[in-house]
Amino acid sequence: MSAKILTGKEFAAQIKESVKTEVQFLADKHGITPGLVVIIVGENPASKIYVANKHKACGEAEIYSEVVQMPETITKEQLLAQINTLNENLAIDGILLQLPLPEHLKQYETEFLNAIHPDKDVDGFHPVNVGKLAIGQEHLVPCTPCGCIKMLELANIEIAGKHAVIVGRSNIVGKPMANLLLMRNATVTICHSRTVDLPSITRQADILVVAIGKPNFVTKDMVKPGAVVIDVGINRTGDNKLVGDVDFEQVKEVASAITPVPGGVGLLTIAMLLSNTVKAVKLKHNIK
Repeated sequence: MSAKILTGKEFAAQIKESVKTEVQFLADKHGITPGLVVIIVGENPASKIYVANKHKACGEAEIYSEVVQMPETITKEQLLAQINTLNENLAIDGILLQLPLPEHLKQYETEFLNAIHPDKDVDGFHPVNVGKLAIGQEHLVPCTPCGCIKMLELANIEIAGKHAVIVGRSNIVGKPMANLLLMRNATVTICHSRTVDLPSITRQADILVVAIGKPNFVTKDMVKPGAVVIDVGINRTGDNKLVGDVDFEQVKEVASAITPVPGGVGLLTIAMLLSNTVKAVKLKHNIK
């Protein structure tokens, strides 16, 4: 067996096309243009590339996009003031704070994210949005796990009744992924660094989602034949090669479907950011 490769480019294109249609509908029927602002602090080269890609994607979808570039030396109070200004700006529907922050601000990261109004929190990290997801209300959901779910749905992979195993319990991927899968009637197991005999559990998975930040950690012997494997990890090896948390070459021989790294889940994250921005507009104006 050789797995079907779930390429992010294919699914991201479908999501972006759907977003563009919704943006056109909002403009034609309601005279509304969604607006997204990304705040970037400092000159981190990787962050600047990510932000440029987000800005470009907004332009392609005809979403108003603005990048607020702040100097590396800003204070906590200055960044909070900038977030508050955007909260009060009625033309802005989504606010995203690009991470990582400079060292002197990292200790306040949670405070900054919580300062973003939950209705503009297109990253889905605010406690209000986290809480809504936990009780089964999809308000604004973190982009990466939401992209994983969208990929499964667009690929016509059945979720209901399947045993989904998630390796990783982060607030960004693992926990919201579990809630999204539960809402779609999967039976969900979350594994982590303290899990005893991890391979015996991953081998039970019909859908295996891996997000732990360890290169090539999941090997062929840890995967049930025919499982769907979603690799959320992005790691750079000693020879500067990007790899996932799953040993792709091994695992593709036993899985029924698998995402590559690079070229997999990561490409859906920006597409879901656009989708969340449109969703924020529709929620604000009570548009179905």
